[in-house]
Amino acid sequence: MLRFLLYRLFSTLLVVFGVSVMVFLLIHMVPGDPVDMMLGESARPADREALRHALGLDLSLWVQFSQFMSGLVRGDLGVSIHSNRPVSELLLERAPATIELALAALLISVVIALPMGVLAAVRRNTLWDKGAMAFSLLGVSMPNFWLGPLLILIFSVGLGWFPVSGREYTGSLVLPAITLGTALAAVLSRMVRSSLLEVLGEDFVRTARAKGLPERIVIWKHALLNALLPVITLLGLQLGVLLGGAVITETVFSWPGLGKLTIDAILRRDYPVVQGTILVISVTYVVVNMLTDMVYGIVDPRIRLGNPK
Repeated sequence: MLRFLLYRLFSTLLVVFGVSVMVFLLIHMVPGDPVDMMLGESARPADREALRHALGLDLSLWVQFSQFMSGLVRGDLGVSIHSNRPVSELLLERAPATIELALAALLISVVIALPMGVLAAVRRNTLWDKGAMAFSLLGVSMPNFWLGPLLILIFSVGLGWFPVSGREYTGSLVLPAITLGTALAAVLSRMVRSSLLEVLGEDFVRTARAKGLPERIVIWKHALLNALLPVITLLGLQLGVLLGGAVITETVFSWPGLGKLTIDAILRRDYPVVQGTILVISVTYVVVNMLTDMVYGIVDPRIRLGNPK
């Protein structure tokens, strides 16, 4: 276990360094000038140069990158150009909203996908199976930027059941979570079905049935437990996506999370905030994948976490 953790820690450091270099270079290649965003294109040249010097944008890219990396080593992500607040403070302020939305969407997807996938596998080629696969196809085909406004029109504008946007009330979480959870439930239900169908043909399942065990015990205790590994992989990857910030959904619903913060920072050319949010997203992916590998060892003891290969 210790060898595995050290290996993943080293991999995390490499990922953080690589992402830091790529983000820094790419954000400075994007057309647009933060000074123009703050002062406007009609500002006097002297004011523009003074602001550029105050923000350190008149330094060479190498000097700016060196300052960014030295601050990163110290845990300092810099200061926002737009709000003049520490980037770490902005991230801590927005992270709870993203975590709340991610966990709610994950809960909705599991509650829908797990019984649907099991039912589709157990009753293969029946109307239940065809209905579950039709839902899966429909869920995958509906993009969030279409489903989100549709839910707003029906349940917020039409019926008035939920708020249109924001995070002021408990009901504000429902529509964004459904928007994210629907697509994930569609993919997850297909994964549960295909994995369970493969396991149901194994010898140990036939042996359990031959012993006279009830069918529900055979399915839920023996077959499903052994079919969970690919499902856990998918959940781990999708949780990384959700915790990283569901950019489109948070923008549609004006949800004050990391995704909305990233979009606003890109539009304002707020370099430190863009770099900070993308670094957090990258580290989140790596940490969630590491935790997923650890869960593998719990579900299937045959997996050796001590072997990084």
